[in-house]
Amino acid sequence: MTEMLVIFSKAFEIATKQINTNMNTVIDEKRNETPQLSEKQVRLIIQNWIQNLNIKLGWISDFDKLVTKYTKYFKLVKILKGHDHAVRCVRFSPDGRKIVSSSDDNTVRIWDVNSGKQIQCFEGHKDWIYFAEFSCNGHMVVSCSHKAIRLWDVKSGKELIKYGNLSEIRIVKFSPDDKYIVSGSHDKIVRLWDIESGKEIKQLVGHFDRVNSVQFSSDCQMILSASHDETICLWSVKTGEILKKLIGHSDAVIRAQFSPDNQFVVSCSNDKTVRIWDIKLGKELKIFKGHLNNVSDTKYFPDSQTVVSCSWDKTIRLWDVKTEYEIQKLEGHSRWITSVDVSPDGNIIVSSSNDTTVIIWE
Repeated sequence: MTEMLVIFSKAFEIATKQINTNMNTVIDEKRNETPQLSEKQVRLIIQNWIQNLNIKLGWISDFDKLVTKYTKYFKLVKILKGHDHAVRCVRFSPDGRKIVSSSDDNTVRIWDVNSGKQIQCFEGHKDWIYFAEFSCNGHMVVSCSHKAIRLWDVKSGKELIKYGNLSEIRIVKFSPDDKYIVSGSHDKIVRLWDIESGKEIKQLVGHFDRVNSVQFSSDCQMILSASHDETICLWSVKTGEILKKLIGHSDAVIRAQFSPDNQFVVSCSNDKTVRIWDIKLGKELKIFKGHLNNVSDTKYFPDSQTVVSCSWDKTIRLWDVKTEYEIQKLEGHSRWITSVDVSPDGNIIVSSSNDTTVIIWE
């Protein structure tokens, strides 16, 4: 049985390379589309290896699910151009129909996913905009730059609130009920803000270097933060105390995100790895290796079975959580990839880059 597993693993790896070779073809709408593997062809490649090894489908637990993953792959469908400088961040709207991007050109832009056209441009920031995202009801956008956090009305495009004269803000996120925002900054502090009053209501102090990532849990009871100090912290919103500190990365942690059920955390780092952590145990469960440079962003798919990551190595990689296999590698950006997001239904990926573009993958 062990020998068969080893043989199967090798065959699986070779089949993966065959699939990825065809999937990595870059498509630009302004060029002729290069033929891609069809769903049927992908199935045939894997089935060929199964037949060669005399392995029947279902012989290995969950193998059917793995085959299904390989029949659903992503390819480049749109390149969105409009920003004049590096695009720092891109995020989907809650309904998946729009995306918001922030850039070193000091603008926040909203795009229509279907058409790929820009539909809004928010101007007001005086410096690079590190991050922007939609509120959970989709009516607002929050963005942060060197010294300010700004809140925008999506429909009118007007600025609603400005939080100014702050330490360099690296990240800002809405709470799931849209009543609060949480920010992480260069001064090592995580801050909570009340949206209605526009006032800071709490400081979470415990990191020893700048805070790169923050996020509320879906029940608003916890806040997750990641720092240049190589740690990830879980905080109690009520008490402001550290509940867990996740230690294992060997370089700055750039992003940390809850799994959809709040039981796990996925993180990425300048140590070139993506890791999964068990919140209850406070321990590292998985480590994904393959990126060749700093990993700048990562996120769970809605089904929690797949993780996506992007890197300064100009690639986006999809990982199977259970097996730790790299499912697919996407290439299309010409410079560092700064962020990646997954649509609410899991069918579309969007990415941003220092090459000034946003790419949509389906």
